[in-house]
Amino acid sequence: MSGAGGKKGGGKGGKKTGVAVGSGRRKTVIVKGGGRRSSSTRWLQRQLNDPYVHAAQDAGYRSRSTFKLIELDERFHFLGPGKRVLDLGAAPGGWSQVAAEGCSPGGAVVAVDIQEITPMAGVIILQMDAFAEDAIDRIGDALAGPADIVMSDMAAPATGHAATDHLRVVALCEAALDIAGHILVPGGTFIAKVFKGGTERDLLANLKRDFARVRHAKPPASRSGSAEEYVIATGFRGGNN
Repeated sequence: MSGAGGKKGGGKGGKKTGVAVGSGRRKTVIVKGGGRRSSSTRWLQRQLNDPYVHAAQDAGYRSRSTFKLIELDERFHFLGPGKRVLDLGAAPGGWSQVAAEGCSPGGAVVAVDIQEITPMAGVIILQMDAFAEDAIDRIGDALAGPADIVMSDMAAPATGHAATDHLRVVALCEAALDIAGHILVPGGTFIAKVFKGGTERDLLANLKRDFARVRHAKPPASRSGSAEEYVIATGFRGGNN
């Protein structure tokens, strides 16, 4: 299993930083159809030739999306020693890995997902529905207090219909924000996936009401053809607790 502490150190608080992406030359892999659907063949070829996939494997991370959180933190500096983090929709656990490293020593990370997550050092795993009636109580018990950071990289399965996919992502962001309103400490940070073009008007209004500052960012690790970006809301006002 992948460890979560000090494996390739270099940043403050033991966080892994400075992982070189695409620094080595690799031969381009050409994938033949072999009876697969053309979309599956394209996906496989993209994976096999993706420098972030290779970098994640080399660094012991669980997914290429790990680098999205690293890049967001390098820009907005929300992780730090002693902080408590809630990772919603955490499977397979890459974001939790980074949070455990970045908030060490003294921090706490709780990873929540309905899917099974392989155990990792420095992370408490709750396999459950984050939106269940008793979820807030269970999360609070696991964190042993309020969270400094609530983050969500959740995305519903794509339908191929852009408007529908956008609404699904917004709905997940709204649900994550509702959880954050119950568990965040005043001054805390909320990070969630949205789609390019910004958040929906009502969601953005709620974010601006509850947080001192709301920004959008598309980290370099997000594929250029992807419509995803992230909302980073800081300075939670504590109005919903």
